[in-house]
Amino acid sequence: MAAKSFDIVVIGAGPGGYVAAIRASQLGLNVAIVEREHMGGICLNWGCIPTKAMLRSSEIFHLMQRAKEFGLKADGIGYDLDEVVKRSRKVAKQLNSGVGHLMKKNKITVVMGDATIPAKGKVSVKTDKGTEELGAKNIILATGARARELPGLEADGDRVWTYKAALTPKHMPRKLLVIGSGAIGIEFASFYNTLGADTTVVEVMDRILPVEDAEISAFAKKSFEKQGMKILQKAMVKQLDRARDKVTAHIEIGGKVEKQEFDTVISAVGIVGNVEGLGLEELGVKIDRTHVVTDEFCRTGVEGVYAIGDIAGAPWLAHKASHEGVMVAELIAGKNKVHPSKPESIAGCTYCYPQVASVGYTEAKAKELGYDVKVGRFPFIGNGKAIALGEAEGLVKTVFDAKTGELLGAHMIGAEVTELIQGYVVGRQLETTEEDLMETIFPHPTLSEMMHESVLDAYDRVINF
Repeated sequence: MAAKSFDIVVIGAGPGGYVAAIRASQLGLNVAIVEREHMGGICLNWGCIPTKAMLRSSEIFHLMQRAKEFGLKADGIGYDLDEVVKRSRKVAKQLNSGVGHLMKKNKITVVMGDATIPAKGKVSVKTDKGTEELGAKNIILATGARARELPGLEADGDRVWTYKAALTPKHMPRKLLVIGSGAIGIEFASFYNTLGADTTVVEVMDRILPVEDAEISAFAKKSFEKQGMKILQKAMVKQLDRARDKVTAHIEIGGKVEKQEFDTVISAVGIVGNVEGLGLEELGVKIDRTHVVTDEFCRTGVEGVYAIGDIAGAPWLAHKASHEGVMVAELIAGKNKVHPSKPESIAGCTYCYPQVASVGYTEAKAKELGYDVKVGRFPFIGNGKAIALGEAEGLVKTVFDAKTGELLGAHMIGAEVTELIQGYVVGRQLETTEEDLMETIFPHPTLSEMMHESVLDAYDRVINF
């Protein structure tokens, strides 16, 4: 049987792959997408979406405990972890089926199975019915990534978890160790700590949330500790001794190793790209530390082969993958003007309590790059809406180029900052200056007014603090 031929075959149906397929179809190209597990990939099924559903449950539980503050009465407050998980899985399932519907709507051929690339322009898919051969003028690699596992700290799904087990827990942790304080580690630490787990976070770097601005990291640490979390920085888990109902962690801190007992461990020490078993090396695709090497347009150097999203390296964000998917589809379709993503213009969001969001350079990075900076800050305690919401803990920080007024970076911690950050992202995209932002009228009363005040503060014009 002759292979079916397509303009593009996308391997992986996560937020990079399925978006690339849709945009390519919109541009009149004949597209197939191959997925081995779930439409929507890790993000929709085991990452961004179900974690946010669970974090929403813990946020509401936290607010219920504060009912008295708001003049309300709530007795017998509790939670049912199984029901919390059930809601999270239902949300993921709804979005998963939504992606399937989008594939049909856009007339994209879906092939469920494991893909390999036996030769240039060919994709072989092992399905439950046998092997299907696809001809591909262009191939987009969008196979994503999985949790990194360190020797001796491997997950077992029982007492030592990665994100999947943490999303479908067999038990509620009483004493929890989270290894790694990036977005994934901190979100799970925040969720389980809010539900009452005695939580310890171990971070090998000198501060938690190490990619964030140092001031935001320090603010977050203080806030988490106030909520009862224990934070160990410049620390390393050297070994895990596993027993039936407990794990003994050997934690090195300050040159000394101490043993601590936990009933549950979550490992969140980064990710590795899904590059194995595709035949990439034989094809001539260059791989560096489990990630495909590409240029700014996601080209691999092998004609007709592109790589997008997590497999193509940092930042490991769904919205970066989606942007790259659109860009590559437009590039293949011959559009003249395509826009490569610039890492410093992509917002990062962490949905812990309080939330953390940022875009652009940290103050330290801007100075390291040689900029003369002006820095503005505005605390949530100075904002009427934040006080009315009962969310007076937080900070908005902005970093400007003192010479040109360019917004170099924005860093936030507090309620709903993951929504607010986009204002600064748009500002950077439009190349607005401090003058543009200062002359913009922000609605009152809103949290967004703090964005205005932070800009004003950088130029000694702050009004409400």
